[in-house]
Amino acid sequence: MAATAKYGTSPSLPEMEAIAGEAFTTIPQTLSRHATDVAIHVVDFPDDETMEAMELESPFDILGLYVGVSLYQKSLADTPSDIDRIYLYRRPILDYWCETGEDLYHLVRHVLIHEIGHHFGFSDDDMEQIEANPG
Repeated sequence: MAATAKYGTSPSLPEMEAIAGEAFTTIPQTLSRHATDVAIHVVDFPDDETMEAMELESPFDILGLYVGVSLYQKSLADTPSDIDRIYLYRRPILDYWCETGEDLYHLVRHVLIHEIGHHFGFSDDDMEQIEANPG
C-alpha cells in the first residue's frame, strides 16, 4: 500500500504506529469489531520478562504478541485487572521486512490479524482464512 512506499529508510516508532493504525482499519469487521478495547502498542523489542516467558533465543524471534485474556477464556463475572494489549515489535518486523521484501503495510496487517486472532483463540488456519476472505 502507498503508506509504506514513502519509506526509503526504516519507519520510526511513531511512523510504525501510524501504519498499524491504518492497517487496523482494514481488518475484516468480523474480527475488528470485537477488538475495539484492545490497545495496540509499537515498541522496538520485547522486554526481558517477555523474552524469558516466551523462551526466546533472540528478540528478533517474535513479531507481535497478544497480552491479556482471550475472549473464549473471559467470563462476565471477571473483573479485568488491565486492558488487553497487542505489542508489535518494530525492529523484528523491520528485519523480516528487509529479509523478505514483503510489503511493510501488509506485513504489519498480517501480524495484527494474527495477534487479534489470539484474542479470539483462533488457530493459525482460522486466521489465514480470515486474512484471505476480507469482510
